[in-house]
Parts: sequence; structure tokens; C-alpha cells
Amino acid sequence: MLPLVALVGRPNVGKSTLFNALTRSRDALVHDEPGVTRDRHYGVCRLNEARPFVVVDTGGIAGQEEGLAGATARQSRAAAGEADLVLFVVDGREGASSLDDDILQWLRKTARPVFLVVNKTDGLDSRTALAEFSRYGFADVFAVSSAHRQGLDELLAKVLAKLPADGDATILDDDPERVRIAFVGRPNVGKSTLVNRILGEERMIASEVAGTTRDSIATDLERDGRKYRLIDTAGIRRKSKVEQAVETFSIIKTLQSIEHAQVVVIMLDAAEGVTEQDASVLGAVLDAGRALVVAVNKWDGLSTYQREQVEALLSRKLAFVTWAEAVRISAKHGSGLRELFRAIHRAHASATRQFGTSEITKALEIAYEANPPPVVRGHIAKLRFAHPGGENPPTFVVHGSRLRTLSDTYKRYLENFFRKRFKLVGTPVRFVFKEGENPYKDKKNVLTDKQVAKRQRMIRHIKKRGK
Repeated sequence: MLPLVALVGRPNVGKSTLFNALTRSRDALVHDEPGVTRDRHYGVCRLNEARPFVVVDTGGIAGQEEGLAGATARQSRAAAGEADLVLFVVDGREGASSLDDDILQWLRKTARPVFLVVNKTDGLDSRTALAEFSRYGFADVFAVSSAHRQGLDELLAKVLAKLPADGDATILDDDPERVRIAFVGRPNVGKSTLVNRILGEERMIASEVAGTTRDSIATDLERDGRKYRLIDTAGIRRKSKVEQAVETFSIIKTLQSIEHAQVVVIMLDAAEGVTEQDASVLGAVLDAGRALVVAVNKWDGLSTYQREQVEALLSRKLAFVTWAEAVRISAKHGSGLRELFRAIHRAHASATRQFGTSEITKALEIAYEANPPPVVRGHIAKLRFAHPGGENPPTFVVHGSRLRTLSDTYKRYLENFFRKRFKLVGTPVRFVFKEGENPYKDKKNVLTDKQVAKRQRMIRHIKKRGK
């Protein structure tokens, strides 16, 4: 297993910027506003290909033990507790603070190796910046600028020399057998609570405050012999409600997570039903073509009458995604999780199924014979053969002639026919129609001299008969 390095410090000292610099990515959300990062965010540093290691970005420790600040601090402590090396990041421009003193006092109690990283030293005299923190008594102190990638080579060399050959960290691998699941929905519908319940630990910060999760956090899991990657995302609100730039970036990260996932679980609040914003989130999932499972959360808190009303509302509002399975769950108490994973497995199997050209063409022939396309301007479309065009979602390429005359109604008929024949559930189905081109379309028929003379004789003959 790869060794793990944790980035720890107070808010807004540049931990996420350093994380992105070490991992050569933009996975961590970066903004001038303090407290943007809240959950633990893992990545792999491969700046030295010979010895990669895992880096974990943490939220800033603000010196509070209650509310979101306290939950963020607990996440930071958990990261430091599992790390092989801790990088204590401070702000070289602002200098040492009492909060830095408190964090250092706590780090010394962890008995973990600690390096002091003085960030934001670009444009400053490095010796002056380091002198400010000399009272901390660190032997290993590094002046860096994460935003400009200054001083990282020296830091990296010392980190690699300090790390053990083998650590205890788990790494987010690229195993194709992992089922990538993204949990999306409006703020405060229970996405983080559900992920924590599945993992069996407080991996994500769950709070009744809407908008607690601001970044997309991926966690690997093995359950009942199968591998998963769970992606907790930020809640998506209407554009008119988005006021902060941080929330805009959070929405972008959520949309990227939907694209990366294989199965998307959209969570609905049973007490509120299906709102317009839920429909917008569903639209984003459909545009990405991802397999879909609807999880109706907080089901245990409803009465029998309320459940009947919610059922009627779901059947009416979700009529355009009738192929998606709806599961009733309680993220807080863990009820319905087995049914949820069964629905995820069925959706994933349908979305990634491999098809053969012969079976697709056979299904097309049966559908055509059972219900031929309507006649348009005296002509009828011909569906000749079909072949697979991709997976997730299943895509079928249909070849024929006059396919532009096919109506949307007939295309929906083909989709429903294929879905029923191949037992596809939980995934959209796409068709691509390609017409065969006329090989003589752009060719002009040039007559020979003999043909021209014959044509003129025929014209003269016709004129004589007319007289």
C-alpha cells in the first residue's frame, strides 16, 4: 500500500492549492473564501514516478469544536491519525498566529512525523518568512509557493526520504471492475448521511445545514465481494439561488462527477416530493446518459396517507423516466439499503451490457414487422440492419433509407421495444439513425454525341406528330 501524507493547518493557508500542485490536478476546490474544504480529499502524488504516495487534503482547523467547524476539525484529526507524515501548512504572509500555536500543540501529541511548510512566500524574503516561525523549533522547514510551484522540489525530496517504503494508506485505484456511483440531489436531502451509512463511519460531514458538502468526494468500498467507488456531491440549487462563486464551482464539480459515474443515484426528500430542481438534476443525468436509480429518502418518517400521496406524486412527476427504479430508503437508519444496491446492480448491468450485431438486427426486424413506420409522402422508411454503437448508455446504430421520415413516436416505440426485449432497466437507450447515401447523388449524366443526336431525332418526331 502507498504511504500517506496529510496536509493540516488553519483555514485559508493554501492546503488545497498545495494538494492540487502535488497531485497535478484540480480535484480540490480552491477559493479565497476560508473554509471551502470540509471533507477529506484523497489524491496521488506522482511527481516522482519511482515512489508515488497518497496526499489527503483537509479542512482548516478553526479552533471550534461544535457545528461545521468542529466536524471539519474532526476530519482533519482523522487524516493526521492515519498519516505516515503530516505537513503543517502555515501562511508566510500573515505570520504565526495563536491558532497555529494550538494546532502545533495538538500535532505534537499525535506522535506523527511533522514538517513545517511556510506557504505563500512568493515575493518575500524566504529567510525572513522562516524566521517568523523559528520559535516552533522545527528542524525541517520549507518555504514554498503552492500557487507558483516554488520550493516543491526540495519539499518533495525530503518527504520521500522520510516516508516508509510501505504505508497503510488505501489508494483510489483505476480498477475497471469498480462500479462508480454518484449520489446527487438538492441540498440537505441526505446524500452525505447515506454515504456514511453505507461506509459505516463518519467519512463525510453530515449536517442539517444546507450546503455542507461543497466538493465531490470519492471513496472506495468493497461490499459483499463487489467493489464500488462512492462519490458524494454537493447539492444543486436553482441558478437564481446560487449567489456565491464557491457554489458555482461546486455545481461544476457535481456535473463532472455525473459524467464520470456509471450509475447515478438521485436522492429525493419524501416529505417534499419531486420539485422543479429535482427535475433539473434529472435532466443533467439524462443529458450525460448515465444509468439512474431514484432513492426516496426519509421514507420512515411518513404516515400511511402521506406515503400514498408521495407515491401518486412520484408516478406523475417521474413519468418521463419510468424505466428508472425508485427505492424507498432511510439514510439515517439504514433501511432499504439492500434494495438500493440491488437496483444499482441491475442498472449497471443494463448500462454496460455487451450486444452483438446479429441479435440487434434480429430485434430490429421483429420490431419492423410488428409495427412498420407510417407512410410519409408516398414512401416508407426502410430499416435494414443495426449494430451496437457503445455502452453506458446502450447505443444502437440503425442503417436504412428515408430514416429522416421517422417520427418521434416511432423512435419511442423502438426504444420501448428494445428495452422490453433485452430487459434493460435503469438506463436510458439511445438510437443513432444513418441513411445510406445514393452513389449517383452528385454525379451528372453527360450524354454522348450519339445519344444527343438520338434525343434530337425523338424531339423532332414528337413535334411532327403534334402537328
